[in-house]
Amino acid sequence: MKRIFALPLMLAALLFFSCPAGAADTMEEGILSWGGDSEGGFPYMFPNPANPDELIGFEVDIVDEIAAYLGKKPAYINNAWDNLIPGLSRSLYDIAINGLEVTPEHEEAVNFSIPYYKTFLQLAARRDSQDINELEDCRGKVVGTLKESYAEMVLDELGDVEIRTYIVEANTYEDLQNGRLDAALFDSPIAIYSAGFNPSIKFVGRPIGEITYAIALPKENRELLREINEAIVYLRDSGKLREIYDRWNLWSPVMAAEFNDYSPRKVEMTRYDDWAESHRPTLSLGDRLKRYVGFLPAFGRAAIITMEVSITAMFIAISLGLALAITRVFAPSWLAGLASCFVEFMRGTPVLIQLFFIFYGLPNIGIKLSPFWAGAVGLGLNYAAYEAEIYRSGLFAIPRTQWEAALALGMTRWQAMREVTLPQAVRVVIPPITNDFISLLKDSSLVSIITMVDLTKAYGQLAAAYYDYFGPGIMVALIYLLIGLPFAKFSRYVEGRLAEQDTGGYKNRANNVYRSSTRWV
Repeated sequence: MKRIFALPLMLAALLFFSCPAGAADTMEEGILSWGGDSEGGFPYMFPNPANPDELIGFEVDIVDEIAAYLGKKPAYINNAWDNLIPGLSRSLYDIAINGLEVTPEHEEAVNFSIPYYKTFLQLAARRDSQDINELEDCRGKVVGTLKESYAEMVLDELGDVEIRTYIVEANTYEDLQNGRLDAALFDSPIAIYSAGFNPSIKFVGRPIGEITYAIALPKENRELLREINEAIVYLRDSGKLREIYDRWNLWSPVMAAEFNDYSPRKVEMTRYDDWAESHRPTLSLGDRLKRYVGFLPAFGRAAIITMEVSITAMFIAISLGLALAITRVFAPSWLAGLASCFVEFMRGTPVLIQLFFIFYGLPNIGIKLSPFWAGAVGLGLNYAAYEAEIYRSGLFAIPRTQWEAALALGMTRWQAMREVTLPQAVRVVIPPITNDFISLLKDSSLVSIITMVDLTKAYGQLAAAYYDYFGPGIMVALIYLLIGLPFAKFSRYVEGRLAEQDTGGYKNRANNVYRSSTRWV
């Protein structure tokens, strides 16, 4: 029994030393680490349709140029869009850039560089729609937009609008095309790339508002702010910024007025043309399958991260859950009460909130865990509460007469629990523990909110980049199935082996009690 329960701790320790430290430890001299969200992030940052392992986008080009000017190497760290600014206070990266809008709320939390891009909101409707031609026509309608964005604020101020927020822009336009929305309101660059060549959608109305993009930095890093501003001025005055915007088809009258540059296009819009070509609806079945094969390396890397987090979290859950169950059953009442409070708290609060608190909240009191360990510990603590209840049920499933018989034969309480009750309880709880591991494997997708690119996050990134949720969805579902099946098979194998040792039913268990107890009489 000692070996059984020591194994999880040994493997967890092994994973601790073998797993990467995570985003929190990536800052080095000569490195400019930057945070962004590549899921649905076109044209800002997204996987290259021609090579899914390559990150491209006009903001990727800007960061590359800034890093080159500063003599540093850029290092990208993925984070959810609405967590980019909290990630700066968490010291996950040096700068954040992803169409971040300069608003009073944002300026209270971070410093912003001088603007590198200005744009406006673009309203879109279905091509067959006749009742939405201006922003005011959205009253009484269902409108989709980006979560926690300037567009959401505009719709909220308009009033009498049912606002549906999204974290992936392409999903909004899909819902618009499918009739789930009456209109969509997004920044112009998003609209151009998400719906500019969609025959089912049209742009309506005048440009709405003014949006300023700037690079976000921590309040305390004034020197880096000065260097970033200096680099942006250089890129603007040298014409490099204009070339980037021309290649991505993002030069507009607003930018012409901002830069006082009304000259013709400097370079061809090659990046935009490549994007449009990769999304033409003429892809043959063979080309589509070839594309799916190209996804395998990215899915493979993400699957390894999913497995590492899930296995480590489950070892934490099993070990802590067993300790909690024993405490609740055998410990003094005050200690059992504390264990009960922990179980009820962890079961009564969402695991997503727990992950946010561990990753973004605990640094306020000096506890900084890497993304890997924040995810593993968060999931492990949450599932430990459920494992504790499973173990407790297993302990209660063993007839009390066996416990009493062991004590009558001279065993101590600890010896009776270790030699008689616990081994039988383990066999009882193996099936539900396996089910819990499968559930944890799927819940591990939540770690994407703390900068980790797991299997679900990789699916979202690639599916959004290609407007294809069908094929990649089947691939990811099969990968999850293949990951979970071996554990289910192993569980049935162990359960069968333990059952072979217990074929005599209650009589055989009684004999085991007697044989175990003779050492103590």
